[in-house]
Amino acid sequence: MTNLAIFDLDRTLITCDSDVAWAAYLAEKGIFNENDSKKRDQFYADYDNGCLDIDAFLRFQLAPLGKFSRHELDTMHAEFMDKYIVHHITKTAKNIVQNHIDNNDTVVLVSATNEFVITPIAAQFGIHNVVGVRLVIDQNGNYTGEYTGTPSFREGKIVRLQEWLANNGKTMQDYDRSFFYSDSHNDLPLLRLVDCPVAVNPDPLLRQEATDKGWTIIQFTE
Repeated sequence: MTNLAIFDLDRTLITCDSDVAWAAYLAEKGIFNENDSKKRDQFYADYDNGCLDIDAFLRFQLAPLGKFSRHELDTMHAEFMDKYIVHHITKTAKNIVQNHIDNNDTVVLVSATNEFVITPIAAQFGIHNVVGVRLVIDQNGNYTGEYTGTPSFREGKIVRLQEWLANNGKTMQDYDRSFFYSDSHNDLPLLRLVDCPVAVNPDPLLRQEATDKGWTIIQFTE
């Protein structure tokens, strides 16, 4: 059997938050106005404080996706990657992922960010199994600005991971060991579930639990 290696994305594999970066990109393009930016800042403060209303946040964050075609969004994402993401990809993070790939582990990215934003970023690490907020697509292949299913946030990450495993004819018990790498206390439900939780650049609450339970802690910037 092989191992299951699960990765969070934001502030774990990349040293920024891709949702925050995408919102900054939308503000730069004039798609988000000043009031939108204030709402964005409050949502991210709520996330850090563990009190985010995920449904309200997703309605806000996903609405712009319904205003553009997939071709337009893909063009925008390429520019977004170059300006906001690529320089936040570290050698250390790429090496950790590559070690799991070289070990023939099953590698999965599970993120509370939507699948449009995260899928091209995951590809930069050679990760092709991607679980993010699932987006509604219309008959023309364009995003509607809505989401479907359970958001992959907090306990929802467990739900969506189990769905992904079931769709692939697997359970967590089919693997020798399961790893989960994350920076956030919001991911404690899944961190507590796996065999090998790893706190990466952890926030204070996660660092405390990781220290108390003897979990591996990784701190890196490059």
